[in-house]
Amino acid sequence: MNAETQIKKGRKYDQVIEGARAVFMREGFEGASVDVIARDAGVSKATLYSYFPDKQQLFLAVLQVQCDTQKQSSMDIETRQLPVAEALHHIATSMLSFILSEDGLAIFRVCVGEAKRFPELGRAFYETGPCAAMAQMSDFMQSDKAREMLDIDDPAQAADTFMQLCRTDLLLQRLMGVCPEPTAAQINEVAIEAVKTFMARYARP
Repeated sequence: MNAETQIKKGRKYDQVIEGARAVFMREGFEGASVDVIARDAGVSKATLYSYFPDKQQLFLAVLQVQCDTQKQSSMDIETRQLPVAEALHHIATSMLSFILSEDGLAIFRVCVGEAKRFPELGRAFYETGPCAAMAQMSDFMQSDKAREMLDIDDPAQAADTFMQLCRTDLLLQRLMGVCPEPTAAQINEVAIEAVKTFMARYARP
């Protein structure tokens, strides 16, 4: 890592990312002002532009940070060491906690809302979020531990099946504003049912 990269990833960079995240989540992409982002981040516009040449690049960086954080929490080293059913439960609760949260919903709404005018934003969200999560899940399905317990011919299909089981109608309710953010107990219940159904389909006899 060179000195330029180290400076870029320092305290000011983190301030810019956090300030931008808050503004984008609150105002959306189109409504977010660079002036407001700089103010909320506690930096000058010159500092902000020294990191990112335009608002789109800044949003993509915020998106990458959010998705990377979620991926690390759902599929860490400790998770891979758990028994398969427990690992799947951890992955489900971690994923659900994020996508059903206010931040998770805000990211989804912003990207979907801007995808027609800015297709690169929609593509970036899909590639860094759902697509990356699917690939990570597919890799898990091919791990030695999973193969010992699960009878899977198509890891990608199995990964997609599990993720669809996790989403349920609760996601649609949250997107439509029908229900408040679910409790940990509610998320746990959905995760348990998803794992139970998945294991009934794929567990080796």
